[in-house]
Amino acid sequence: MLKTAWKFIRYDKAKSIGITVGIVISTFLIGQQIGIFLFLTGAMKALATNVKADIWVTDSKTRDVNQLGKMDISTLRNVQSLPGVALAFPILVTGGAANFQNGTSGNITLIGVDINQLSSVLDSSKIAAGKVSDLELDGAVSGELFEKSNLGDNVNIGTPFEIDGKRAFFALQTRGFRGFGSSFCITTLERARYFSNQSSDNISAVLVRVQPGRNVDSVASLINRTIYGVRAWPSEKLAASTVQKILSSSGIALSTGTLIIFALIAGFFIIGLTMYSSALDRLKDYGTLKAIGAGNGFIRRLILTQAILFAVTGFVIAYLFLEGFRQGVASSGLIFSFSPLQILGIFLIINLISMGGASFALKRISGVEPASVFR
Repeated sequence: MLKTAWKFIRYDKAKSIGITVGIVISTFLIGQQIGIFLFLTGAMKALATNVKADIWVTDSKTRDVNQLGKMDISTLRNVQSLPGVALAFPILVTGGAANFQNGTSGNITLIGVDINQLSSVLDSSKIAAGKVSDLELDGAVSGELFEKSNLGDNVNIGTPFEIDGKRAFFALQTRGFRGFGSSFCITTLERARYFSNQSSDNISAVLVRVQPGRNVDSVASLINRTIYGVRAWPSEKLAASTVQKILSSSGIALSTGTLIIFALIAGFFIIGLTMYSSALDRLKDYGTLKAIGAGNGFIRRLILTQAILFAVTGFVIAYLFLEGFRQGVASSGLIFSFSPLQILGIFLIINLISMGGASFALKRISGVEPASVFR
């Protein structure tokens, strides 16, 4: 079957190339949009996923990690006293206006963390240059490599600038530690309060690490039952809630989904019409197969086998293009990756498109009479 299907594909190279190109275009467009969507959703929840903690304790109204309300420092002591809590420490997330040496200015998001927890909060894979311990220096903050256009075009270690009129400098360079439309600058808790003129009693959330062997959801439930006016979120659930809230209030999901649907429709009709045209050109060949004993079942399997071969070939070529695109945009900070399940899903979708397109040819070939070969 494979050998016969391959002969049919090779016979009409022009149409075979057309079908393959249609599959490549559909696969690339679908993968590209999914990749961009993954990047955007990753940026939405970046604060919850990049800052390492098991549980976030926020005010009771918070549903989005990017919109944390104010809390009193007394909440920290209440959380620390509960069983199952191995460590609890505060975090302050606040905005600031930065002025740079080149005359530009911009808004930044200051992330203040307890000085003793800086090294454990920031993942070492996100550090491009410098040491976390350097953030303890007076005026020290981090700068994100991929946000340098918003940070005065210079985030090199030692570069001075001002935050709300107060002197600061970049002591650490991060790579991929960025938010959804904001530039993250991590520093100590007290310095974040100083830059933003916050009271020493104000915090944005309490970060919790649970004791080994304790269930994170159970500890979160205990905090919710015990302390009034707060909500304890396992980090994954806060990240998911953030993405859901932003997507429901923006057109990102709709625009991405629309482009993917159009890529599916375009691929379906390009493949279907090209295979139908190829089938019309090969009616006598299919009639010959029927004349020598091949039934409609054999003809259907032959056409579907061709469709699968087209799908596999087109997917492999498109995946190479996608990898090139992914690595190319990663250099500009648009970082994403496909999981094996996502790659498998795209492959199955392309196979369905290809076999669905083959249905155009199947309907035409099924009605071919063996005697047509003699006409």
